[in-house]
Amino acid sequence: MRGRVAVRQCEGMTSIRMSRRAFGGVSLWGTVALAAASVLPAGRAHASSSPLPPLDPVALQAAVDDLEHPPSTAAQLRVGGTAGRWYGTSGVADRRTRRRVTAYDRVRIGSITKAFVATVVLQLVAEGRVALDVPVRRVLPGLLPRRFAPVTVAHLLNHTSGLPDHVGTPEPRTAEEVFRHRFDHWTPHEWVATATHGPLKFAPGTRQEYRGINYVLAALIIDEVTGRPYGKAVESRLLRPLDLTHTVVPGDDPRIHGRHVHGYLRMTDGTLRDITTYDQSSSRGEGDMVSTTRDLDRMLAALFSGDLLPPELLRLMFTLPPDDVRMLDGSPARYSTGLQQATVNGVTFWGKTGETYGYKNAAFSTRDQRRGFVLVYHPTTARDGEESRMIARVADLLTRGAGAADAAPRS
Repeated sequence: MRGRVAVRQCEGMTSIRMSRRAFGGVSLWGTVALAAASVLPAGRAHASSSPLPPLDPVALQAAVDDLEHPPSTAAQLRVGGTAGRWYGTSGVADRRTRRRVTAYDRVRIGSITKAFVATVVLQLVAEGRVALDVPVRRVLPGLLPRRFAPVTVAHLLNHTSGLPDHVGTPEPRTAEEVFRHRFDHWTPHEWVATATHGPLKFAPGTRQEYRGINYVLAALIIDEVTGRPYGKAVESRLLRPLDLTHTVVPGDDPRIHGRHVHGYLRMTDGTLRDITTYDQSSSRGEGDMVSTTRDLDRMLAALFSGDLLPPELLRLMFTLPPDDVRMLDGSPARYSTGLQQATVNGVTFWGKTGETYGYKNAAFSTRDQRRGFVLVYHPTTARDGEESRMIARVADLLTRGAGAADAAPRS
């Protein structure tokens, strides 16, 4: 089997290994305690009724202008919602030409892809073409071992499947190793096979562990049910109806076409090397899409407004598992169907983070859409929680002073 960079997504910390989606499985609040933001652990369903502070354009621009914490080559922030809108950029899209970043530049969105995939699966559920409680083995016969029979479609979408860790995949420890593996290619079935060794880690539905493999399988379910690649379903159901003209499901193409922001990695000798072109095959359905801040803002607005799903299914995207379902480290579950929850200064956001080498993203909004933000920036390292500091300071600025009573830590 062909080699591929491993995906090791941890909860509560970022691996010191050069995992290209290290923050993808890390909570917004879990690794940024060192930053100035007051970011609280995610709670259960929590209304976003706290008063919101007015936008401070000078402070917001300063937040994205700080490209030293973390070391980054560019950033752009789009703030939306009924409580005020703002957009700003910093840095360059291309270090060679020194071209400035614009709102039309595409970026790799990493795990925000999962929000698109979950929406399409729920649309298929609404149409009666698949059921949430159906075993995955019944929809995808022959792909998973018989011992995985309890795993259902719903378990995939809210990360409670208990699927084993990947086995037999290389994990690059240096930026140089990342480049040596960047054109390794996997078929979806090959990638799934690396996560089917051994028993389930826990009984499905009893614990929660953020795993990209869940959404690789979810995309395969879309393939099977619709009879075409998942990207075609995303295009026809979401991209074209919402006029998301700069969003792309790249398939096997490792390049980003059109205007885009380049991603870079710092090598051991201190130089920066362009990592924009990268085979995303092991991220199919869970982290391979390309988009812009404008398109992501529009997608969240349509989703939260109820334009894409019937109310009973949309509700699942804002519902965490029961209180007794905990993360592996014992902390409360924080992932719903396709989204994740973060409470910052007493204000509860729903949305998704994403990361791949050279690209880091956060797209969140309050449930009532009074305040949302899409932040994309381009760290040059991927080693620890330092890479999350820009998300933390932006979230803090957008909520600081909101509902002081709510901001007190809950027992």
